[in-house]
Amino acid sequence: MATYTDLYPDMGTDAADDATVIAWSRDEPERFATLFTRHAPALKRYVIRRLGQDPAEDVVAETFAAAFQNRDSYDPARGDARSWLYGITTNLIGRHRRREIALYRALSRTGADSVTEPFTDQVDERVVANGARRRLAAALAGLPRGNRDALLLVTWADLTYEQTTEALGVPVGTVRSRVSRARSRLRRALGDIDPTVFEGMNT
Repeated sequence: MATYTDLYPDMGTDAADDATVIAWSRDEPERFATLFTRHAPALKRYVIRRLGQDPAEDVVAETFAAAFQNRDSYDPARGDARSWLYGITTNLIGRHRRREIALYRALSRTGADSVTEPFTDQVDERVVANGARRRLAAALAGLPRGNRDALLLVTWADLTYEQTTEALGVPVGTVRSRVSRARSRLRRALGDIDPTVFEGMNT
């Protein structure tokens, strides 16, 4: 029986899209490592922003272990595997919900800004010094999990609404509603800051 490599001998794994790599990996499991090389660094940065450094490597490793185990069910029509991988990661982050909230609350007390920087990089230093990041961290801690997941996938993972729908397994209207509610809450928390700070978020 011919493998995908036999059918497409001139296409290297590095040049193939995610769906093709996953299809190949069903016959040649070692090819799945290409997905790790492509996506693990960004996934790790995302997990660090949400959970801190300590659990990040384990969460990313678990993400790819789960993806590998379920690769036979991957729909090749999806092409890019980012939304699939971020969906798995988001489910794993859910197991660490207390840690995530504790991290945001600590940031709201200390003013450390490594986690919240993507939201405030358009705000001048005077506004930031007045506690914007602390208020933002506190607001993130107070968001319902579904709203926080949708918002952070759109802003920190840079997924589109459609990709976020695939990641979370909910309708696109639900994603839009959750992101809208989350943004509104953050705006209220940052009440004295020009709302254009949020223009950098995907719409």
